[in-house]
Amino acid sequence: MNVEGRTALVTGASRGLGAALARALARKAAKVVLVARGEEALERVAREITREGGTAFVVPGDVADKTAIHRIAAVAAAVAGPAELLIHNASTLGRTPLVPLLDTECEDLARVLEVNLVGPFRLTRLLAGSMALRGEGLVLHVTSDASVNAYPNWGAYSVSKAALDHLGRVLAAELAPAGVKVLAVDPGEMRTRMHADAMPEADPTTLADPEDVAAQVVSIIEHSESIATGARLEASTWSGS
Repeated sequence: MNVEGRTALVTGASRGLGAALARALARKAAKVVLVARGEEALERVAREITREGGTAFVVPGDVADKTAIHRIAAVAAAVAGPAELLIHNASTLGRTPLVPLLDTECEDLARVLEVNLVGPFRLTRLLAGSMALRGEGLVLHVTSDASVNAYPNWGAYSVSKAALDHLGRVLAAELAPAGVKVLAVDPGEMRTRMHADAMPEADPTTLADPEDVAAQVVSIIEHSESIATGARLEASTWSGS
């Protein structure tokens, strides 16, 4: 996919990988819609993008809020046009410090699923239809190695990411006839606030820079036409072909 001039909606765009993805896409001349709960933080990212000559639109909202999803989709389309690239990056660990699954409150598990799984489903449901009508589009799920590996205390997050992976595979199979692709990308361990919250003892110097990971993810997007829909990729091993 050539992202130049295309509308890209990125959730969780106020910091970390989401902000880095927004900046990287804007440098490629995409029109970037920034979605997250914190309007002030989103505005800072948008100003960074515009200072570099890019185009960014701020749409504050909580992807876990069913009523907010419709407003997010409507405002994004009104200010930037129909989304041609949808990146589900917004995510939550749930309760921190992380606790065993059986010590997880039902309400905490429900909140993690609402953010990491149900929110992406709702937003895709609203935006993928217009992609299908145009006969093209890309939905990208930001996943984790916790979706395929069982780590103690990562239960709620792991369950949500495993479900997100399979949601993507099912959507890929259903949307393929309409020309819409669905991919999942594992960004690996990065120097982000989320990683620090999950593993405060980790050495930051051993973790990837979100800006470098974003460049890899954007390369995957640019090569998406040659990638089978439903594929799950790792940013750290992506070779650009």
